[in-house]
Amino acid sequence: MKKLFLLFAASIMMFGAKADEGMWIPMLIGKNYDEMLRMGIMLSAEDIYSINHSSLKDAIVQFGGGCTAEMISANGLLLTNHHCGYDAIANLSTVDRNLLDNGFWAHDLKEELPANGVTALFLQSIADVTNEVKQAIGDAQGEEFSKKLEAITKTIEEREGQKGKFTANVKSYFNGNQFFLLIYKKYLDVRLVGTPPRSLGKFGGDTDNWMWPRHTADFSMFRVYANNENQPAPYSASNVPFEPRHHLPVSIRGQKEGDFAMVMGYPGRTNRYEVSYGVDLAVNVVNPSIVACRDLRLAIMRRHMDKDKSVYLKLTSRYSSIANYWKYYIGQTEQLKRLNIVDLKKANEDKFNKFERENGMNADLLGKFADLYAGYTPYAKHSVYYNEGFRASAIARMGSSMKPLYDAYQRHANSKSKEAISKDTVEKYVNQVRTAYRSNLKEFDLGTEKEMMAEMTRLYHDNVPKNQLPDVFEKVIFNKENQKKCKGKDCCFTGTSYTEYADYVFAHTMLADSNKFNEFCKAPSFEKLKKDEAVTYALSFVNNYNTNYQPKVEAFTYKKADLSRQYVHELLMKSREKNMYPDANSTMRISYGKVKSYEPQDGIHANYFTTLDGLVTKYKPGSDEFDAPKELINLYHEKNYGRYADRDGSLHTCFITDNDITGGNSGSPVINAYGELVGAAFDGNWEAMSGDIAFDKKYKRTIVCDIRYILFLVDKLGHANNLIKEMDIRE
Repeated sequence: MKKLFLLFAASIMMFGAKADEGMWIPMLIGKNYDEMLRMGIMLSAEDIYSINHSSLKDAIVQFGGGCTAEMISANGLLLTNHHCGYDAIANLSTVDRNLLDNGFWAHDLKEELPANGVTALFLQSIADVTNEVKQAIGDAQGEEFSKKLEAITKTIEEREGQKGKFTANVKSYFNGNQFFLLIYKKYLDVRLVGTPPRSLGKFGGDTDNWMWPRHTADFSMFRVYANNENQPAPYSASNVPFEPRHHLPVSIRGQKEGDFAMVMGYPGRTNRYEVSYGVDLAVNVVNPSIVACRDLRLAIMRRHMDKDKSVYLKLTSRYSSIANYWKYYIGQTEQLKRLNIVDLKKANEDKFNKFERENGMNADLLGKFADLYAGYTPYAKHSVYYNEGFRASAIARMGSSMKPLYDAYQRHANSKSKEAISKDTVEKYVNQVRTAYRSNLKEFDLGTEKEMMAEMTRLYHDNVPKNQLPDVFEKVIFNKENQKKCKGKDCCFTGTSYTEYADYVFAHTMLADSNKFNEFCKAPSFEKLKKDEAVTYALSFVNNYNTNYQPKVEAFTYKKADLSRQYVHELLMKSREKNMYPDANSTMRISYGKVKSYEPQDGIHANYFTTLDGLVTKYKPGSDEFDAPKELINLYHEKNYGRYADRDGSLHTCFITDNDITGGNSGSPVINAYGELVGAAFDGNWEAMSGDIAFDKKYKRTIVCDIRYILFLVDKLGHANNLIKEMDIRE
């Protein structure tokens, strides 16, 4: 066993597989440094990541919990994607002051707007805590492994967080074979500084999303504020601009094919060690089910958003998020099929089986995976429709939040106690309900919600196996006998359509009326809950899922985690002569490659950059996806590009590299060989959307908004010369 452990330890420390593949841990980037030198980097490894000195990592921010940003001035100015700031911009917009549609630029600090709830995390250090974690877990498996991991994680994070001074996160790498502790400082006062109009920030809309060529100005600017000691503090008028340890200088010299390109950021999740059975399930069951639910959700939302600008502003952030991954799952499925990933993985798994036999392991891991997936597949669709279909409506989520309170009343009633249920118990659950209600109310539009509930209930019924449906269908919606008894009365549902059922539910619930809801919270009772039709509807789904299917999902998840942990452990031993990297897990990573064109199809060459000429060619006045401000069109005709023009006189809008990125890298800086910012990464390309499961060297590209286009819009369209002056711009 000692020999096996040493082989494992050696293999996980090896990095640098292919220059353009891999998302590497910055603390260990020295393992890649020779390859980076060969490709042209002019920085030292210490320049990239250092604990004791200022380095590039100090300029990289985890923004808002799901994106990346970078510091671009000594005064806390931050650059990220437009779609990363979208929610904050929408929340700051009103019908009368529509920052989202019209754009916004602060011309001094006083004009900057607090972005409530947006945070900026700065990485302080990374430490390997594998030994401590593994000693605490021992030989535990399944749910016990998860509980012990949660316990030791909490212990380490509380210890290292120093009573809230830092944010400490223990993260799993290589499917639970290695663990790192990441220490952050979290800044809470973040303010909107600038955003282009939505027509530019989302130019191309859903049509161009995940596509190349692109002409999208996908950027926004914020500023991080701190107290007088440069430390994190809640929003206060007395706070001052944060002074980062490092900020990125900006190069407007431009890029050419073959130039070195490095991306630093917080990629979310990849699953490149997934087995063929998992890919097959995704392609044939999970992804198509997600797409079906999201297709319908988007169509419903779009109809109501188009009718009313206030509804548009309320729903647009959620719509954009749903739409992004709706198209992602379509593309991922298409590319997994096109590249024959299931067959390729099966071929590699045959080699793995041979390795097991030759080394006397006799684990038959792939056989166990096969049995596991065979047992889970009949329930996989139900799980998707529950989360993507039933829970798509706010009324369903609101009703679901009542379950703890309902169950507490039910337990008390079953106990036959003569005493009233404890006020403290009721108060605790009512407070939870209030929190959930407020959260859902932010995106609650009555017309949208009625249609959403009706259509999602229909979709659920038509797609989930009939023997897995909740009892609300039989007892309420299709209960003909009960409907006959109630005909002409208001005591039960007597309609014949899902639309009528939704109308009935909304007419008989406190959840659609905040005044009635608040009255209930002041004087809650079990009788009121039992008579509420939205609660009846929601709990039918919740109880059915929690009782009959969640245990199957959890058992599958625990067993898969155990098998995956062992599988990756053995893969690392099998591949000890090769270089491997851990899946992305929302921690800082580095990828490196080059500015590079590609051939998406036979006979078609895709250039590595786009220009404003291409945007104007796509321009359609009044279009929801391809409109643009008249001032930009005028600047184009005048060719008034200033110092942001390329050598050929054109204004470059976007470019592509062969860097390895995924969701979470949105807003990541693309950095040249000299450590200068040359663009903001914002998307991947259609032909490589299998990348989260299987990297494809031939097709994988990162789509980047050229920093020159960003600065041109800040300067010429936003007239925010104050921002231009505070950056270190290098020509």
